[in-house]
Amino acid sequence: MDKVVPWSELCALIEPVYPKAGKQGGRPPLPLERMLRVYFLQLWFDLSDPGAEEALYDSASMRLFAGVDLGQASAPDETSILHFRHLLEQHDLGKPILARVNQYLQSHGMTIGTGTIVDATIIHAPSSTKNQDGKRDPEMHQTAKGKQWYFGMKAHVGVDSHSKLIHTILASAANVADQDALPYLLHGKETRVWGDQGYKGQSEVIGQAAPHAQDFTNRGYR
Repeated sequence: MDKVVPWSELCALIEPVYPKAGKQGGRPPLPLERMLRVYFLQLWFDLSDPGAEEALYDSASMRLFAGVDLGQASAPDETSILHFRHLLEQHDLGKPILARVNQYLQSHGMTIGTGTIVDATIIHAPSSTKNQDGKRDPEMHQTAKGKQWYFGMKAHVGVDSHSKLIHTILASAANVADQDALPYLLHGKETRVWGDQGYKGQSEVIGQAAPHAQDFTNRGYR
């Protein structure tokens, strides 16, 4: 990923809204690319903010990837990691970052084809009210999967069936049904769409979003 991700181009997307040294008082901001690399590590390894800070101290390979040298300075703390994540959310930078990565990969021969696999995963959030506000995050919700209950949000993804590149991501509360996100996960040029039982019976929806697509959500993906 160090070679695949166009780091300088992604930093250029974020730089206009990233804090500048000496403009807001307090300690100077940490290097932008370092924070972006830590953010990606969070996504890849499903790390909370404190979990990401701990991982940087525990893993030499993560420190090397993020450009953290403990002999020179400490690793980004959980508050800095939290503020950076909120900065990206506040300015809705997730979509342009994903688009730029996919554009970069396509320019190097990895293209988006005509088949899409749709899926969703639950991202856990703290359900405790023992915090400063005394309440749970209002954007998160509870949902049941099988016989187990979860609290958090859900990431819905559209994945190219050939290259396995994620071309679309939609975030929602955890209680949003998989099938409700389906039309937003298709780019419209599909000839085939795969998914699990959560998308079964949605042939009409698929036909509206991707007129030439065959519905394979009841057959499984191979």
